[in-house]
Amino acid sequence: MTPAQIALARHALGLPNSDNRSYRNRFCAGKGHSDHPKWNALVSAGLATVTRHAGGLGGQDTFRLTLAGAKAALAKGESLCPEDFPEVQHG
Repeated sequence: MTPAQIALARHALGLPNSDNRSYRNRFCAGKGHSDHPKWNALVSAGLATVTRHAGGLGGQDTFRLTLAGAKAALAKGESLCPEDFPEVQHG
């Protein structure tokens, strides 16, 4: 992931925050948005998924990180919310 993609991924996860834990997993951007190509590259790399919205949400696409994409964006000491990533075991 590029530094710009990591920054976008962290924003989608709601990081950084005082809990050092993600609390969401989404980023909305339309085709004219400057971050749209970066997100599409993450989708192509298997690090994110996209839901395309034709009319609702103003025609914006909703991007979500895969587990691999989310893990790649974490800093040391941070974790993922099991509600957004149930496949992650938290102790």
